[in-house]
Parts: sequence; structure tokens; C-alpha cells
Amino acid sequence: MWKKLIDILFPKFCVNCNKEGAYLCQDCFSLIPVLKHQPDPFLFCPASYNNFIVRKLINQFKYEPFIKELAEPLASLIIAHLLSLEKFPDLRDFILVPVPLHKKKLKQRGFNQAEEIGKEVAGFLNLPLINNALIKIKRTPSQVGLEKEKRKQNVRGVFLCQKPELVKDKKILLVDDVCTTGATFAECRKCLLAGGASVVLKMCAAHG
Repeated sequence: MWKKLIDILFPKFCVNCNKEGAYLCQDCFSLIPVLKHQPDPFLFCPASYNNFIVRKLINQFKYEPFIKELAEPLASLIIAHLLSLEKFPDLRDFILVPVPLHKKKLKQRGFNQAEEIGKEVAGFLNLPLINNALIKIKRTPSQVGLEKEKRKQNVRGVFLCQKPELVKDKKILLVDDVCTTGATFAECRKCLLAGGASVVLKMCAAHG
């Protein structure tokens, strides 16, 4: 009942066509080419960031107006990708770990976009999500607009596996919104492996 009341008071409109009812209507969802293969063996990713609808979703999710509910359609893209693979991946023994935000950034935005996507995917896969094993200990400038080497330098030494007992001997799906050069993934993966994780794969909503 409360959900219906909220929908009446604060109706949702598709970020692409402005149709009322959902932040991404089914017609616009169908316009996004979902990858039926993995971009590389370490990455599950459904779509290109160059797709204008995907870009709109992510920009309104992680930048103002910070629409937290956009985690649902972005996670739905990931789920559609997993279901479209020739063989559904065996992820039964994995745990999901979101790429962390610095505490000041988290306070500013109000939520961690990677964690919100991770919650939706974890629910679908019936897997645990651990949000306190990996933390970001230094605040960094945005990666947007930086060249590959600058991106690597920007994230070097900024993550810490503060609770290695949570990841020791575990298979990890590291969740993020976008993967570009892979610098953030590489740095987080290094920390998780140093903490004792056995395998670290990445899952994100878009690449490019």
C-alpha cells in the first residue's frame, strides 16, 4: 500500500522517453543491445556506456539528481546479460563486494551506487553481499576525462581490505557501475587477493 501511495505522490518517468510508470520502460529497455558474451574472461558486463540510454541511466544515478532507484534497471541489464550467455555462469560459491566510496563521497551522495546495483543482483543470484570488507581510504578526483596512466595513478593505494577474514579463500564478484580502463578493478582486485581471496571477477552495468 505504501509503495502504491509513493508511486502516486512521486510518479516515475522513463529517463529516455519520459513515459510514466518506471525509470526505464520496457520499450526503451529493448533498445539497449545486451551483450551475449563476456567482454573478457574476468568481466560480466551487459552494455556499452556509449549507448545513449545507458549513459542517461548512469549519469542520473551517480550524479545529481542522484536517483537511487536507477539501481534496479541497471541491475536488470546485468541479469539480462547473464541469462543471455550461452551457458549461465556457475556463481554459486561467490560473494558480491561493491567498489567502495570514500566516506565523504558517500555522505554527499547518500548511497554507494555500486552497492545498490550489487544488492539487486545479489537478490537475483541468492548470493551474499559484503559491503565492509573493502574500503576506500583516500578521496580521489573523478576518473572521468583522465587518460589511462593518470587513472592508474589516481587509484593507486586508495583501497584497503580492512577485514580479510571476510574474503579469505572466497570467490569474489566485484561490483561497479562502469568499467573503462580497468584501473579501479585492478587496484581493488590486488587488495582482495592480498586479503586472501581466491578469485576476483568484475561485474558492472556498462563498459567503455
